[in-house]
Amino acid sequence: MSVGVVERARWRDVFGHSEFRALFVAGILSVAGDQLARVALSVLVFDRTASAGLTALTYALTYVPDLVFGPLLAGFADRYPRRRVMIVTDLVRAILVACMAIQALPLLVVILLLVALQAFGSPFNAARGATLPAVLPGDHYVLGKAANDMVVQFSQVLGFGLGGAVVVAVGTSGGLLLDAGTFVLSALLIAVGVHHRPAPTSGTDAPSESYLSNLTAGLSLVARTPKLRTLVLLATIAGFYVTVEALAVPYAHDIGEGATTAGLLLAASPAGCVVGMWLITLWTPERRLKLLGPLAVAACLPLVFCAFQPGPVVTFCLWAISGAASAYHLPTSAAFVQAVPDHQRGQAFGVAGTALKGSQGLGILLAGVLAGPFGAPGAVAVMGAAGTLLAAAAGAAWARARRNGDDSAEITVG
Repeated sequence: MSVGVVERARWRDVFGHSEFRALFVAGILSVAGDQLARVALSVLVFDRTASAGLTALTYALTYVPDLVFGPLLAGFADRYPRRRVMIVTDLVRAILVACMAIQALPLLVVILLLVALQAFGSPFNAARGATLPAVLPGDHYVLGKAANDMVVQFSQVLGFGLGGAVVVAVGTSGGLLLDAGTFVLSALLIAVGVHHRPAPTSGTDAPSESYLSNLTAGLSLVARTPKLRTLVLLATIAGFYVTVEALAVPYAHDIGEGATTAGLLLAASPAGCVVGMWLITLWTPERRLKLLGPLAVAACLPLVFCAFQPGPVVTFCLWAISGAASAYHLPTSAAFVQAVPDHQRGQAFGVAGTALKGSQGLGILLAGVLAGPFGAPGAVAVMGAAGTLLAAAAGAAWARARRNGDDSAEITVG
């Protein structure tokens, strides 16, 4: 299918797919459960240890397994029927969270259960991400992913506050049991609302190739394909502008403000991203793909002006503009998933997700190091400048890859 004849999808078309509705609600339950678990565990660890350091470490562990297990476990979504993978991992996570609610468990056991919980999220997310293109054809997929991503962003703005209220109302064990319930509901929705499809590797339920060969093939596919490689590079630009989240508190302090301003600044980027994603869905598929590079630049460039230490209002606007431009991740991710053959989507999804998480972790670490000699505003500005340069290079590489390849690859289901 040619790029020029692809029509922009409408929201009612997307939500007209019953399978998507089931996956969408299941995703909402998963996000809500994750936020609730993070709050409950933070309270649990602090209550037991009275240590802010251990509490922060426990919270950090909710992200680490994505880096370690992302590429290792995501490939199960290519070796087994994806509906089955989602149901099994949901049920396993429900059991793990329910075990974490047992108050008599030693803290070390709770932390190990937490690592296992997050590890099982990798094959679930890969299976869900690989199923969506089969459920939503063409540009319907872009809007469907936009709906999902906007829910995730809203959860970042509102989820922690609601999670805290729930934990206060029902306690940490009650909060964890509610989280277990969200996984059970998600499994039921998928079992009832999503059609069975055979494993994409062989057309049957039995995997035909070794897991190691599938893992290697997924990594090789991304590495040797210019468009996929460039799309991953564009995604990793997030490591430069995500630094505002880590430095919001010291930034507010450096400009003479307090915790209230820090909280508002933290909300700027996700709020801007929601607006940006909505605007992007109004564009044609061709325009979205054409503007990936410029939007990646625009996600970093506003942060350079933080070097002048503007007041909270200007800073909020700069960070919100950056967040709005960062919505380029929506068509970037859609183009990546749709360009990958169906039987390798799960593994490729894991590779791309690990690259994204890794870039964010390294970017935050580097920004923290820079904040020592340059201060938080200076660190944000330096990361913004470096990100602008890399985004410009990645955008040029993407334009070359599109000229040299078949444009239809980014908008058709493999």
